[in-house]
Amino acid sequence: MRRAAELGLEFLGSLDERHVGARTDAASLATQLGGPLPEDGQDPEKVVEEMARVLDPGLVASVGPRYFGFVVGGALPASAAADWLTGAWSQNAVLHALSPAAAAAELVAGAWMLDLLGLPPNAGVGFPTGAGLGNAVGLAAARHAVLSRVGWDVEARGLHGAPEIRVVIGADAHSTLLTALQYLGLGRERVVRIPADDQGRMRAELLPEALDPSIPTIVAIQAGNVNSGAFDPADAVADAVAGHPNGWVHVDGAFGLWANVSPELRHLVAGVGRADSWATDAHKWLNVGYDCGFVAVRDATAQRAAMSARAPYLMQDHDQRDGWEFVLDSSRRARGFVVYAALRSLGRGGVRAMVERCCALARRMAERLGATDGVEILNEVVLNQVLVRFSPSDGGDADAFTRDVMTRVQEEGEAWMGGTTWQGKGAMRISVSNWSTTEADIDRTADAILRAAARD
Repeated sequence: MRRAAELGLEFLGSLDERHVGARTDAASLATQLGGPLPEDGQDPEKVVEEMARVLDPGLVASVGPRYFGFVVGGALPASAAADWLTGAWSQNAVLHALSPAAAAAELVAGAWMLDLLGLPPNAGVGFPTGAGLGNAVGLAAARHAVLSRVGWDVEARGLHGAPEIRVVIGADAHSTLLTALQYLGLGRERVVRIPADDQGRMRAELLPEALDPSIPTIVAIQAGNVNSGAFDPADAVADAVAGHPNGWVHVDGAFGLWANVSPELRHLVAGVGRADSWATDAHKWLNVGYDCGFVAVRDATAQRAAMSARAPYLMQDHDQRDGWEFVLDSSRRARGFVVYAALRSLGRGGVRAMVERCCALARRMAERLGATDGVEILNEVVLNQVLVRFSPSDGGDADAFTRDVMTRVQEEGEAWMGGTTWQGKGAMRISVSNWSTTEADIDRTADAILRAAARD
C-alpha cells in the first residue's frame, strides 16, 4: 500500500507535463497485461508495480488541469486521500450494522450537500455512482408517488395494468435521463418533448399544453445543459406544474446545481428548490474523484418506498440510517467518506471559489479563442461550458475542419477536449471543471488550440 501511494503521487506529480490523452488503446494494453491466468500468485508489490508500468500509456490525465472533456472533475487532495482510506477500510455502506462510520459520514455529508445546493433540509439523500443513477432514483420515487396517489402500488404490482404516467422532458434533455426512464419501464420514446430555445432551454411557455390533469405526470428539467451550460426555467416549470393535481418535478443537475453556491450564479437555478427530486454529481464540480453522485428527494418516504427491500437477516434498525434504502445499489462503496473530506477541506467559501473560478476561466477561454478570425463561440458562456467552431480560410467544410482541429490538439497532448454537434453544427466542447486549473492552463490550452487551427 505504501508503494501504491508512491506510484499515485508520482502520477500526480507528472500531470503538468504529461501527455493529457492516452497514448495507446485497450487491446494493446490487454495483450501486455493478460495471458493465461497464472497457477501461482505473485508478490502483491510486484503486481502493483507491473500494473502501474504497463497501464501508464493508457492512463488519461483527466485528473489534471488541462483536461476539458465530458465535464470531468479532478480529485482534491483530501478526497483522494480519503478514497485511499476508503479502500483500506473496505466498509460496506449498505446497512448501519455493517458500518456505523459509513452511515455517519453519509448523514453529515448529505446534510451539508442539501445546504450548499439550496435543497430542503429534511429531504432524503443518497450517494449513487453518479447523477445518471441519481436520476433513476429520483424518477423511481416520482413513479411511486404519482401512482400511489391514484391507488396503485407499483413496487408490489409492477406497471402491467397500471395507470398511465406521462413523462415530459425538454428537447435537449441529457441521455442519462432517457436511460433512467428505460430502466424504470417508463420508456425512452414515450416521453413528451417540449421544444428548446437556441441555448437548449426548455420553452416553459409551451409546457401547459402537455399537462393533462387527469394523467399522473412527471416533468424532468435540466440544470446545466451538457453542451451550452444553459438552465431550464425552473420557476416557470414549477408554476405550471403547481396547478396539476398529481404532478412531480425532477431536476437533472449533474453539474449545474452547483451554481447555487455562488451569489453571482445563483440566479441560474432560481426555482430549482421548488422541485420534488434532484440529482447531481460529486465527481464533477466537487472534484471528489470517481465514482460519486448525489440524489435528494423531498419526500423521503417515497424514496425509501421505491428503493428499499426486506429480508429477515438484514438487521435493519429504523432508528439508524441504512444507506441502501435511498439508492439502487445495496452492497456498495462508502462514498460519504470522500464527500465529507472534500467539503470539510474546502468549506463553503472554498466550494464557492472553485465554482466561480472555473466559470471565470471558461469565459477567459471563450474570450481568447473568440478574438481570432475564423473562430466562433456558439453558446452564451453562462457557466463552465464553451462551444467552439472553426472555419477554414479557404471556405471549406467547417464541420470537418473543427474535427481536424480537435484531433490535432488531442494528438499533440497539451490538452484534451471532446466534440459534439450543437444546433446542427460540429463543435469543440470545452468543460472547465477541475479544481487545479489556472489561468496559465487556459492560456496554454488556448495557444495549443489556435496553433492547431492555424494549420489549415
